[in-house]
Amino acid sequence: MDIDLIFKIAAIGIIVAVLNQLLIRSGREEQALMTTLAGLVVVLMILVQEISNLFSLIKTLFQF
Repeated sequence: MDIDLIFKIAAIGIIVAVLNQLLIRSGREEQALMTTLAGLVVVLMILVQEISNLFSLIKTLFQF
């Protein structure tokens, strides 16, 4: 696992948290919720891609 992946997820989390707070303070709670959900979807897509890479690596490792 690469340390860049952790930094990427942390950066997305920080950006989403800041946007969430800005939107809540301006009275746009629905848009804040949608921003949080979009950030979650982006992080899950990154994780699914990395898990797929892991499974393909394991498949090639145990292939005879």
